Amino acid sequence: MSVFRRTTAGKSPRSGAAAQPHPDAIIWAEGIVKTYDTGTDKVQALRGVDFAVARGEMVAVMGPSGCGKTTLLNSLSGLDTVDGGTIWLGGQDLARLSDRKRTDYRARRMGFVFQVYNLLPVLSAVENVELPLLVSGVKPKEARAKALAALATVDLAKWAAHRPAELSGGQRQRVTIARSLVNDPAIVWADEPTGALDSKTATEIMDLMRNLNQRAGLTFVLVTHDPGIGARCDRIVRMQDGVIVGQEIPRAEPEVVRVPAPAPALAMTGAD
Repeated sequence: MSVFRRTTAGKSPRSGAAAQPHPDAIIWAEGIVKTYDTGTDKVQALRGVDFAVARGEMVAVMGPSGCGKTTLLNSLSGLDTVDGGTIWLGGQDLARLSDRKRTDYRARRMGFVFQVYNLLPVLSAVENVELPLLVSGVKPKEARAKALAALATVDLAKWAAHRPAELSGGQRQRVTIARSLVNDPAIVWADEPTGALDSKTATEIMDLMRNLNQRAGLTFVLVTHDPGIGARCDRIVRMQDGVIVGQEIPRAEPEVVRVPAPAPALAMTGAD
C-alpha cells in the first residue's frame, strides 16, 4: 500500500484562502480547532489538527483519555461544530452545508458505531436497523428489505425478530454495525466499538469490521484504547493534549480477506 505524505514541516498543502482536498482523500481536515467553555474555564480540545484518510482505509485514533480522540471524531463527522479549520468529506466542505443539509448528509453517507449500543429496547433487531431509513423517508417495504440484508451481512439474519434484551453483547454490537451499514455509507465512524465486550467477542467484531473494510472498500475511522484493535488497522494515529503527535503503520498481519486497496492511504500530521 503506497503512502501519500503531506508537504514539509508537518503542514497541509494550502493555496491561498481556498485549500482543496487531495483527490484520493475521502476525509481531509486542516487546522481544526475546538474549544469548550466550562463556564469557569475554556478548554481547547483540538489545537490545529490536520487529518486525512484515503478511500477504503481503516484508521485507528489512539491516545490517553481526554486527549481529544472522541472530539476529533465528532468534529470530523459533523456531529459537533468546530471553532476553526476546514473539513472536507467526500469532496463536500462541511462549513458550506446548512444544519439540515449536514444532517441529511450524515444520514445518507455515514454510519456510526458506539460503545453504548443505542438500541431501542422495545424494537426488534430488524426494526432498530430499519429505523434510520424510515426517518429519512424510505418506504417501509424497501427499508425492511435493506435492514434484513444488513443483518445478513453481519450474520444475524436468524435473530432479526429478537429484541436487544434477548441478544448477547456481541450480537447487539452486530446490530449496531448492521444499522451503520443500512444506508450504504461511504464512511463508518466507530467510537470504542469493542470497549464493552470481552476479548473473544471484541476479536470477532473487529474481524467483522475488517472484513467489511476489505471486501466492500468501506472507510473506517475508529477511536480505541485497545492496542490489539489498533494493530489490525492500516494506520494508527496518536493523539495527546489535543494534537496529533505521531502515526505508525502496524506490522502486516494475516487478514480475514485480502483484496487490493481501492486507493492509496494518506498520511496525516497534526499541528504541534
